[in-house]
Amino acid sequence: MQPSLLQGFPSTARPAGPQLAKHLPVARVLVESSLPHLDRLFDYGVPDTLDEAAMPGVRVKVKFNGQDLSGFLMERVAESDAGHTLVPLAKVVSPVSVLTPAVRELVASVAARYAGTVSDVLRVAVPPRVAKLEKEFVAAEPDAPAAPDKAEPREATQLQAGPAPATLPGAWAAYQNGQAFLHHLAGGGSPRAVLNPLQGYGPAGWPRLLAEAVAAAYASGRGAVVVVPDYRDLDRLEEALHALLPEDAVARLVADDGPTPRYRNFLRLLAGTARVAIGTRSAAFAPVQDLGLVVCWDDGDDLHIEQRAPYAHAREVLLLRAEQEDAACLLAGHSRSTEAQRLVAAGWARAVEAGRPDVRRTVPRIVNTADSFEQERDPLARIARLPGAAWRAAKEGLERGPVLVQVARAGYAPSLACEMCREPARCGSCQGPLAVAGASGTSAMPQCRWCSTPAPDWHCVHCGGRRLRKGATGVIRTAEELGRAFPGKAVVTSSGDQVKAAVGSGKALVVATVGAEPVADGGYAAALLLDGDSLLRRETLRAGEDTVRRWFNAAALVRPASDGGLVVVTAADTAAVGALLRWDPAGYAERELSLRAELQLPPAVRTASVTGPRAAVEHYTAAVAADLASGGITLRTAGPVPVVLNGPPSPRRSAEDVRTLLFFPYGQAGAVTRVLRVTRAAAAAKRSSEPFQLRLDGIDVL
Repeated sequence: MQPSLLQGFPSTARPAGPQLAKHLPVARVLVESSLPHLDRLFDYGVPDTLDEAAMPGVRVKVKFNGQDLSGFLMERVAESDAGHTLVPLAKVVSPVSVLTPAVRELVASVAARYAGTVSDVLRVAVPPRVAKLEKEFVAAEPDAPAAPDKAEPREATQLQAGPAPATLPGAWAAYQNGQAFLHHLAGGGSPRAVLNPLQGYGPAGWPRLLAEAVAAAYASGRGAVVVVPDYRDLDRLEEALHALLPEDAVARLVADDGPTPRYRNFLRLLAGTARVAIGTRSAAFAPVQDLGLVVCWDDGDDLHIEQRAPYAHAREVLLLRAEQEDAACLLAGHSRSTEAQRLVAAGWARAVEAGRPDVRRTVPRIVNTADSFEQERDPLARIARLPGAAWRAAKEGLERGPVLVQVARAGYAPSLACEMCREPARCGSCQGPLAVAGASGTSAMPQCRWCSTPAPDWHCVHCGGRRLRKGATGVIRTAEELGRAFPGKAVVTSSGDQVKAAVGSGKALVVATVGAEPVADGGYAAALLLDGDSLLRRETLRAGEDTVRRWFNAAALVRPASDGGLVVVTAADTAAVGALLRWDPAGYAERELSLRAELQLPPAVRTASVTGPRAAVEHYTAAVAADLASGGITLRTAGPVPVVLNGPPSPRRSAEDVRTLLFFPYGQAGAVTRVLRVTRAAAAAKRSSEPFQLRLDGIDVL
């Protein structure tokens, strides 16, 4: 039986419930449901017994279609326009108002931007409840210290063990516009900047730069939110902040810490006893009082994308929050994303970069094995995985300290192919790719990367061949080969579920996959960036941009050229390699953005991807196009085309699924996303088609 949109309201024949509150007797409740057609507020009566506890922002229980469902009380009003006798609230789960007005507004804006449901966004914004902590919080609330007011004298929030605003620039002094940004921030202003730090380690590294920006906001009596990709970055940032701020001023929000520590820190922010929130993507919604600064580190990292609907990017959440709360904004990274460059080009943010003299003094020397000079010295350098220049750099670097080796893939031989026809080897059960997962080389049994089925009797369906060859070399085999090439030297690996956060300053080869590079004490003596052509050849619009980001992140961990720091990149001479050679992330981002604008590709325009069964996708896109056409808006579309799976089929991803892309300019984004949202809700209410996935601005679908 199809649920009614008014199922929160009983018929007029139902007898009256308990006595309702005299003041604002109607509670508007958002029921926790991912169904698009239930993404609205339902009116309930507030019993007199719950009048004091039923405040906006609290968790409640309500009767909905005969079931007890959870929800959030969003507001209380004097009258309801339902025209029915209201069902009373069943229960106030806790008197703690976990949704502040600012976060409620932010959640609604994020849902509207991504054409999602408010309930899905709330699932990310509010951590799971821990009843014991809430009881302690309620008991201690009368004695909790009040949050410092922005208008108080500066002495009320004086930093401990930190610099005064007059001397705050510190590590920022080497960056053009850096001192102006920091002084503006410390003075209570709301500047917006895009920062490209030069170093990823040491006292001038990015953690110190971000900590000084947060300290400036804290000195003005305001709070801050800092979002980083993963726990390794979070640990380094927390250490830098504790050197400048009181320890109890910082609250850490990350799911890996467990529900109890996470919720305890959430309540500290809610009470105002902590003023700085740091964490991974969900920390963007932290209830910081009197917010003065939002920061996103390495916004090009796909870890910033929420993996559940509506797939919001932490950067966009923070940008919305900065606008709504009139807070300063800082996007920082060793490279620059095209989205950040668009903000700079539009004048919304200012670029904070180091001058060329400081760049030459700080960064390592970069060598490309594919240039003409290296080709003359080593004619086989173009086809060798470890050219002569890279081998010499590793040998000489090991005399001075640790050497980083960046590889593209984890495992031993992450892909196999037929030795005769070179076609990729596929599993006989699910057609997934075969690989050698262990570290034992040719003696290891090939197995499917999707379903883990062994393939001892594999044969090629194309030519009948039975012999396999390694199509790619993973981190384990690379470490094995380097160990033989440099006998007596320690070899450390960092990849998969064995990622190391840091290594010492000893003379060792550190072999890591992209994004898993540990930080070396004092920096690496050299770095070898292998498999560059493999990274650049990936079938994605952002292959070049993402490869450049990976290279800059690794190169920033290497000592300056004046200390012998050397980076060797083994890739063809392209624009991406040129950006690294010149150490010019801004130039590469500007070039990439201009190409995207010419071709009308994101982020020059916004996109929506509709993925699912062909009939459902075609029906939905046709309905959206017709509705927009009536308003004079014509969408540019691509598809539907079959979806190429990067993993095994699942209940949500079928081998028969198709995808259609919709492109629309920013000026029409409000109208388009509104239609996308309404049409999806109508389709869900009618159950007229099979479920499909709607994603806006998904960077992994192009």
